[in-house]
Amino acid sequence: MKKISVFNYVTVDGFFAGPNGETDWFYVIRKDEEWDEYTHAQAQSGTAALVFGHTTYEMMKSYWPTASAIESDPVMAKAVNDSRKIVFSKTLRSVKGGPLWKNITLLHDIRPEEIRKLKETQDMLILGSGSIVQQLANLGLIDEVNLVVVPLILGAGKSMFKDVMRTNLKLLEVKTFKNGIVLLRFQVIA
Repeated sequence: MKKISVFNYVTVDGFFAGPNGETDWFYVIRKDEEWDEYTHAQAQSGTAALVFGHTTYEMMKSYWPTASAIESDPVMAKAVNDSRKIVFSKTLRSVKGGPLWKNITLLHDIRPEEIRKLKETQDMLILGSGSIVQQLANLGLIDEVNLVVVPLILGAGKSMFKDVMRTNLKLLEVKTFKNGIVLLRFQVIA
């Protein structure tokens, strides 16, 4: 069986977005060659399907297939654009692919049996999408949590694990970067 992992940026006080969903705080992250190398290696290392909710899907779609993204970060743009994408949304009626933004599957509901079936064939990586993380965590479907802690305190915002049941974790890795980011990688203990 493959695994479902979370890879999300959070503030020191545990928020993945501001009170109204804003992610502008994300841009305080300073350029760091070691961080870029790490994320590029991770992006190229596997064939995980990327999992998004509606909001994260729209944000990613509006950036990664653009000429600006491809010029700015060609390695990550290729990895994101070429990866299979699974979008969960109750409101989207369709998703539109294109020559650069392709391999998109739209699901309207989180059905545990459907997720388990997908998990048999491919690793999945949830980016952003707090509500998706919360729902899959409460269904016991997440295997690994990667938190990228950004050196910033927001004071208020949306918690990554709001209303998630108690979950035991085993620390697998701690990695620090010169730009102040700390990567915490955990395995979910059943």
